[in-house]
Amino acid sequence: MATTQPREAQTAQAPRVIRYREALNEALREEMQRDERVILMGEDIGVFNGAFKVTQGLLAEFGEQRVRDTPISENTIVGMGIGAAMTGLRPVVELMTVNFSLLAMDQIVNHAATIHYMFGGQVRVPLVVRMPQGAGHQLGPTHSHCFEALFLHAPGLLVAVPSTAADAKGLLKAAIRDDNPVILIEHEYLYGQRGEVPDDPDHVVDFGRAAIRREGGDVTVVGVSRMAVTAEKAAGALSDEHGIQAEVIDPRTLRPLDLDTILASVRKTNRCVIVEEGWPHGGVGANLAALVQEQAFDDLDAPVGRVTGADLPMPYAKPLEQIAFPHEPQVVQAVLATFRDL
Repeated sequence: MATTQPREAQTAQAPRVIRYREALNEALREEMQRDERVILMGEDIGVFNGAFKVTQGLLAEFGEQRVRDTPISENTIVGMGIGAAMTGLRPVVELMTVNFSLLAMDQIVNHAATIHYMFGGQVRVPLVVRMPQGAGHQLGPTHSHCFEALFLHAPGLLVAVPSTAADAKGLLKAAIRDDNPVILIEHEYLYGQRGEVPDDPDHVVDFGRAAIRREGGDVTVVGVSRMAVTAEKAAGALSDEHGIQAEVIDPRTLRPLDLDTILASVRKTNRCVIVEEGWPHGGVGANLAALVQEQAFDDLDAPVGRVTGADLPMPYAKPLEQIAFPHEPQVVQAVLATFRDL
């Protein structure tokens, strides 16, 4: 499954500081201006500007033919997107939360992911499915889970999990330009977070290129989605309080996965901890831990550590919700455990 994104753009312009949601909005606007085949579909994305205001102003600019409010039927929305993609358009479908994608799994896994192969390569599905996920807003178990692993499991899909505003813009633009179906998962906590974003309509981030968020020589910490931010904060605490220099890696995309960058770091530090918000069984961290153990076993001085969300449906009550997903202290303790295992 080939990807065709250009290399990550280099720009001499000074980056601006904007919110994650604004970076996504900018990516959609620029790609719709660049290519008239790009259309948007989803619940409340037009008149209401989207549940998280990512599509704000796009209906007024591009009209209802290209920004389409849909019925509340996720299987139908994704199915329409697949059909539109097969016939020459480049749809970007928004699902209001990742939990609702379960209603569209037939279309995503049985159709979007397989059509190119079932048709012998004669048909492509250049579809992007955007959706928010994650805990912290007291939205209960039907709105708050992290399901990267469900989509990572299915061959035929590309999966992106941007943790910064710059990557949100760059990966969304790359996803829209790609000829494969892409699952772009955004964390609800990150929508309001600010970050530097190049003022460049060609700021595109390649799939399959991890980012080293912090360099260090003592332990490799891999953080997925929002947990890349948590891992950076934990690395600061490890340095200040324990003198441990952690190298923090943000995979940015899970399919394709830049395993080479992770393995190179592990071979340097000889320790690895993987941090994710999803459930522990069959999760992204379990997959990464297996890959690291298989391909860098002789370089490890301790077992691969994993930090995950709690193995239960997300609680609604705020105190319970807060202890159901990882924070910096859990990451710090997991790192320290890799030194005690000598």
